[in-house]
Amino acid sequence: MVSAPYRALSFGLVAIVTLLAFEAMAVATAMPVVARELRGMHLYNLAFSATLAASVIATVLGGRWSDRRGPVEPIAAGVATFVAGLLLAGFAPNMEMFVAGRFVQGLGAGATQVALYVLVARVYPGALHPKVFALFSAAWVVPSMVGPAIAGFVVENADWRWIFLGVSLIVVPSALLLWRGITGRDLRGGTAGRDLQGGTAEPAPAPGLGRKLVWASLTAVAAALIQYGSALKLAGLPLLAAGVVLLAVALPKLLLPGSLRAAPGLPTAPVLRGLAFGSLTAAQVLIPLMLINERGLSATGAGVVLTVGALGWSTGSWIKGRGRMSHMTAIRGGAALLTLGLALVTLVLIDAVPLALAYVAMPLAGLGIGALHPTVSVLVLEMSREGEEGHNSAAVGVGESVFTVVAVAGSGALFTATSENYAIGLASTVALAFLAFLLAPRLVRSARAGTME
Repeated sequence: MVSAPYRALSFGLVAIVTLLAFEAMAVATAMPVVARELRGMHLYNLAFSATLAASVIATVLGGRWSDRRGPVEPIAAGVATFVAGLLLAGFAPNMEMFVAGRFVQGLGAGATQVALYVLVARVYPGALHPKVFALFSAAWVVPSMVGPAIAGFVVENADWRWIFLGVSLIVVPSALLLWRGITGRDLRGGTAGRDLQGGTAEPAPAPGLGRKLVWASLTAVAAALIQYGSALKLAGLPLLAAGVVLLAVALPKLLLPGSLRAAPGLPTAPVLRGLAFGSLTAAQVLIPLMLINERGLSATGAGVVLTVGALGWSTGSWIKGRGRMSHMTAIRGGAALLTLGLALVTLVLIDAVPLALAYVAMPLAGLGIGALHPTVSVLVLEMSREGEEGHNSAAVGVGESVFTVVAVAGSGALFTATSENYAIGLASTVALAFLAFLLAPRLVRSARAGTME
């Protein structure tokens, strides 16, 4: 647990992150009922894409805002916007208003999450960063286990609207708890950026916010085109191609110079975490289908496989947060465990392989991502120059979101193009995880903090 002087703040941070995570996890369960009641099945996918698009834009805005004005303003604005989006969705009379609410939620969530990273950089000493980010990981893992079940209960026994309205009511006391932890702290300046040998670096000038927002908007559109195009099979190839071309132009403007070629040091962070998280997310889309359709497992049994994977994630984050694992071990070893876990679960396709292997493989993958994911966040703050924490954290957030969309779309496209061949679809996720394993040392072995090369 984080030490006493930071306890109230830590509780507030975890409460906010948990609510953001719960809403993200629960909405997938409620969406079929929402679309049916609002007669909006034609806008079903847009309800998800709108949130993604908005979060990409808001992540860029929130990162820059936090660097220039401190994290308090973007957190306050982000939480207020998130609540407004929840209320719009909860009271929506039609699907169009619901999608608008989801867009507003994405704006609030994106701005809030990146500002929370900057808050960690400016309040907590570096020695506590691993513990804080381990708490953040746990705050996402728990909703992933219980969120769908709670949402299903609410939908079946009350009204889907309470998923959104209920969260909006709980956000207020959580925000007040966070405010209590912030009160009296000087957040005007960040901790000086340090290299891995303890040196400091002067902040570099940042590019114009207007241009960044334009590129963020184009990146969001590109991600949506890729998502839609991959879902439409052959008919979606033009959209898929257009999305890939647009993404190739816009995404480099939002990442760090050298990111797409994994230049040593900080530029590797967005790509590394995007590959790792994207590979796991894409695999989690296919694994339940594979277990149910190919091995005859029940929906509940398939869900348990994902649940034990989430427990592995929480355990990996906890171990790293205890400070008994080096950054290199967490990054390289985490990527190795992730790759091994996804490869082992793919073997379950073979009838001779016992189903029990799936219940072992997913916790291994969870342990890997649990160690890797928060460690990347810690390293980004350690390697950032003063006043660039928000900009660099935003780049990692955008990279993770976009790479995840591409990973899910790519593995899904391979799956459908090969007549629903699970082996090929899952093999593509293993390949992405293995690429993360190969790139991992390039992040840790940095000659200088904040290096762009």
